[in-house]
Amino acid sequence: MDENLEELPKRAKEKYAENKKFFAKLKKRPPKDLDYTMQQLHHEEFERTDCLSCANCCKTTGPLFTNVDIERIAKHFRLRPSQFIDQYLRMDEENDYVLQEVPCAFLGADNYCSIYDVRPKACREFPHTDRKKFQQISNLTLKNVAICPAAFHIVEEMKKRIKL
Repeated sequence: MDENLEELPKRAKEKYAENKKFFAKLKKRPPKDLDYTMQQLHHEEFERTDCLSCANCCKTTGPLFTNVDIERIAKHFRLRPSQFIDQYLRMDEENDYVLQEVPCAFLGADNYCSIYDVRPKACREFPHTDRKKFQQISNLTLKNVAICPAAFHIVEEMKKRIKL
């Protein structure tokens, strides 16, 4: 990925007001084909994006861990869920389980995830740009464009393709 990650938060901040306005309009009147368009944009972007060359999401933020995630990952490590929680997680201010610290403890120096096959749902779905009813996650997307170059590109292309 040729994206300069240090510039990404600045570029996202410059586009924030424009994106917020766009998403407000999108929420009020989502096009009938929005989900299809977003899946297409997501697919096109990830055809040319190599997450392993970036892994900024794993280096700078942590996912929410659902109870199902915790049970699945604990089983993978042959731990009780409570042991997994004690070792890796903490409760945030919204009473959600999150990583004790970032970068993610499961991220290797080569940007590979050591629990990839059992990773949390939030990691599997990140950056959530192909989610159904995409207009409902605009606040999340506004955050993700500052973390993920692919999400930034998808939103920029979305603004070109979807006329509101």
